[in-house]
Amino acid sequence: MQSQATSRILMIRPVNFGFNTETAESNAFQDIKLAAQTKDVAQEDAQREFDEMAGQLRSIGVDVRVYDDTADPYTPDSIFPNNWVSFHASGTVVLYPMQAENRRLERRQDIIDDLAKQYHVAKVVDLTHFEQEGKFLEGTGSLVLDRMNRVAFASLSPRTHPDVLAEFSKQTGYRTVSFHSADANGKPIYHTNVLMCIADTFAVVCLTAISDPDERIMVRQELEKLKKRIIDISLEQMASFTGNMLMVQTLKGQKLLVMSTRAFESLTPKQIDLLDDYATLFHFDLPIIEGNGGGSARCMMAEIHLPRK
Repeated sequence: MQSQATSRILMIRPVNFGFNTETAESNAFQDIKLAAQTKDVAQEDAQREFDEMAGQLRSIGVDVRVYDDTADPYTPDSIFPNNWVSFHASGTVVLYPMQAENRRLERRQDIIDDLAKQYHVAKVVDLTHFEQEGKFLEGTGSLVLDRMNRVAFASLSPRTHPDVLAEFSKQTGYRTVSFHSADANGKPIYHTNVLMCIADTFAVVCLTAISDPDERIMVRQELEKLKKRIIDISLEQMASFTGNMLMVQTLKGQKLLVMSTRAFESLTPKQIDLLDDYATLFHFDLPIIEGNGGGSARCMMAEIHLPRK
């Protein structure tokens, strides 16, 4: 059975980070007020937050592969590479269709070529042609993967289309579980990974965000069938990126649950006790990245599950 967590992480160091107006319509987690306040320092502060996170992950024993973004073309969201690519233990690399045109420019063949020097790439599944049809599936933002059981959870939204989801399933062999979700204001959740995190033996999920009772029961039952201990979070916690976590591991096999400080501070003492039984909680202060980018710690990490050569 494939491991759920990896010790090898891809991160992109930003050079032009900022509030992306092309994504703001569908991403309620972007804070336009904060963006106005931090416009002149967003890149500098985001780079500082990024360096702190990458450095601390390395210091505890995670193999972090950092690539610098390029100044041209302009890609304000390049810090979130998990949306354009995913790497799988089968040697498969998947490229995804992105809604915002300036986010499509984040895809970089040079990164895949560089990784291929060290890792075995057996196949590239390119789903980007769906962009011509206005259909999108934004990587492990749209998909929360149970890699151990080959199940993909997906909250349907303007960025997560069922047709692309079906093609992902066909090409990779993942069984898909799709549903609908919304925030406290009734707006569709733009990415599944802000309401759900799946680890090896547990899942953090905002079940309240799944407004349809039948779909909510279905998601709960699916997680239970996969033998996941469910840690349910509130809509308020979800708004603090508490669902945007990722379990990784050190090179020595220590399990880490990575999140932002804002997410950590929103957890209740009981939730912290529960999660601490499964993994060491590791958090970073990411206010500029969260407020301007509308994504958090999990979005900044693309897991490298490719087999070594």
